Amino acid sequence: MDQLLRVMNFNVSDDGIGAGEHQSLERPFGVDHPERLFAWAGATASWPMRTDPGGSRGLDDCFTRDFARNIGAEIMGRNKFGPQRGPWQDQEWCGWWGEEPPFRTPVFVMTHHERPSFTLSDTTFHFVDGDPAEVLARAREAAQGMDVRLGGGVTTIRQFLDADLVDTLHVAVSPVKLGSGLRLWASPDELLDRFHLEIVPSPSGVRHHLFWRR
Repeated sequence: MDQLLRVMNFNVSDDGIGAGEHQSLERPFGVDHPERLFAWAGATASWPMRTDPGGSRGLDDCFTRDFARNIGAEIMGRNKFGPQRGPWQDQEWCGWWGEEPPFRTPVFVMTHHERPSFTLSDTTFHFVDGDPAEVLARAREAAQGMDVRLGGGVTTIRQFLDADLVDTLHVAVSPVKLGSGLRLWASPDELLDRFHLEIVPSPSGVRHHLFWRR
């Protein structure tokens, strides 16, 4: 069976924006109130950081629960890992997620400024400089036959789309407009030359966009 490269549970606004342009330590997504984009997932029973019982079931919960299924490695851009730019000034920074990152797989962080790999709990972060095809080859080897998840952010997903390496995408479109920022698309129709698309509305107000290769 082929190893798929999958975008899963990626969140954008109704105008296609996945993050603001001015990321900082205080504003990881570069926008105020980023929960407007991913509140649907946080409300589900399967949200991994849930600290209280309960949560919604149904469609949104299925997508949240499916996030880790058959995933053997993750690829992310440096901006998803942290707010630093250029050469690493602080190698004590180990990501936004604390001592228990949610990935539970090898993670390949794309950067022009490599640093030594390190492990937190059951997640090992590798810092790699290469084009999308080269990084994907390394991630597939580490995934040991399972699929690879492309975690984002927007710029990284666009790089892999432009390289025609993405097999499936699940993009959750929230009913809010951000106006400016890093845009995944002007319209999802931009991808229809290469992908089938089915749009599934959820009672939460999110519209789940499911793409798979033609």
